[in-house]
Amino acid sequence: MDLLCIVGGLFLLMLGGDALLKAAVSFSLTLRVPKMVIGMTVVSFATSAPELIVSLKSALQGHSDLALSNVIGSNIANLGLVLGLTLLLSRLKVEAAFYKKDLPILFVSSLLLYVFLIFDGILQAYEGGLLFLLLLVFLVLMFRNKASGIAHEMPEGGAVLPLHRGFLFFVLGAVGLWAGSEFLIKGAINLARDFQVSERVVGITLVSVGTSIPELFASVIAVFRGEKAISIGNLIGSNVFNILAVLGLTALFSPVRVLDVDLIEKDIYWMLLVTFLILPLSWVFSKKQFAAKEGLILLFIYLSFIIQTLV
Repeated sequence: MDLLCIVGGLFLLMLGGDALLKAAVSFSLTLRVPKMVIGMTVVSFATSAPELIVSLKSALQGHSDLALSNVIGSNIANLGLVLGLTLLLSRLKVEAAFYKKDLPILFVSSLLLYVFLIFDGILQAYEGGLLFLLLLVFLVLMFRNKASGIAHEMPEGGAVLPLHRGFLFFVLGAVGLWAGSEFLIKGAINLARDFQVSERVVGITLVSVGTSIPELFASVIAVFRGEKAISIGNLIGSNVFNILAVLGLTALFSPVRVLDVDLIEKDIYWMLLVTFLILPLSWVFSKKQFAAKEGLILLFIYLSFIIQTLV
């Protein structure tokens, strides 16, 4: 039954990712919003919904380590695993806004989470409120100059969907991602419990990868459809949403306490490493773009992280 949940969850995630991407491209062209903005807001929020549900539910039930490790592990997986695999499939060019807006907000949010946790091991309600306030500022900045960088080209292989159909695809896609993640996580956790591993290990590996699968499907499908701006925007935006929205809202409802010290002595440093490595990687081998070499480096880092976690 657990294996059936995992397979069924993966199938729903695949369908949900495809529907969500169609909606995102439709919104971008119909509302004349840049695809990078759509990727970093609409798609990122939808693909971060599993993290929000899992973390909020875990914290309210007294499983803080699962809530925190889910977000930290997902952020590592998004950049190490998902971006790494995506780069093996296709090059991703980096626009100027990536350096001016996207990376700075990711760096600031990651450092804030580190500072809030490292001293007392608790993400307090007021700290969660500050994170969520920063999210609102981020959203305002994203839409403030939405006219710049608008993609005028038609999506490959089809016409623009009417707004109501685009909204329908968005709802179906979000529901598919949420339901798929629920099935996947339930099956994965039940299997993990049979091996009697800690909540941190379950959260940082199985649950975080499970909740990152929506990002993986959305990004890979975006690449295959030629919507690369949505792919990179989705990943950066998802990591920002994971910290500012998922942990911000979770802490507002229930303070997030670190029970396993490895979360702040090891795991959060892996998250900072892969996060801040994105900037130099976009310049070292080929300026202002990511390619297969960068993908291999990110995958190597992610594999090293998983090995040290399990050993």
